[in-house]
Amino acid sequence: MSGEQAGRIALVTGSGQGIGRAIAQLFAAQGAKVMLATRSAASGAQTLRLIREAGGCAELLAIDLGTRAAAEQAVAATEQAFGGLDLLLHNAGIFPMQRLAELEDATLDSTLAVNLKSCFWLARAALPALRRAQDPRIVVTSSVTGPRTAIPGLAHYAASKAGVNGFIRAAALELAEYGITVNGVEPGLIATQATDNLGDAGALAGHIPLKRLGAPQDIAWAMAFLASRQAGYITGQTLVVDGGALLAENTQI
Repeated sequence: MSGEQAGRIALVTGSGQGIGRAIAQLFAAQGAKVMLATRSAASGAQTLRLIREAGGCAELLAIDLGTRAAAEQAVAATEQAFGGLDLLLHNAGIFPMQRLAELEDATLDSTLAVNLKSCFWLARAALPALRRAQDPRIVVTSSVTGPRTAIPGLAHYAASKAGVNGFIRAAALELAEYGITVNGVEPGLIATQATDNLGDAGALAGHIPLKRLGAPQDIAWAMAFLASRQAGYITGQTLVVDGGALLAENTQI
């Protein structure tokens, strides 16, 4: 396949469903060779089938990115399968709702590990390959929850995503000397299985100026821009993709 990402090698984490699947499908459609790293082998296999049926190139690694060893394995598998790594597209994350009074250490630890610490583990493991690549990119899925907004029951998630934004800025500064850009996308309310926990989709959409929840593809297109050669002078930034939800001072619009 030919396109914007033709010949480039991408590792897409959390690519079994939702936003991650949309990212993997778009980059494959644009010509990238994609390593799918996802916790569920069954959902990952569905993404793999969709990409291959559309003529794209992808391989699957079923893995839980909650440890440094797993992150290193994901990078190594990508290099072994395709001979390098140009694009680290980190979307893996967990979204367990639990209020502070009941928050268990295991929930806190797993959320910080998968959502935040994995950024460090993956970037460190990928650095040698990215330093050899042309136009290397790291793009991370963050969230408006944490950096800009809050939801009861998600303090641990919010803290992890606020940390992700701090990581993006500091990593961008450190890795600039190698020509590696580091950016992120902050989704608002996106129609995925995770948002089912937040209430009725129609009611939620009523508070968004564009009057709809976002689609996973909306986030994928933002990721594709930040990973493109045209975005080569953008680093240390996050792009809010929320249908205008953060614009209104009064949410009853």
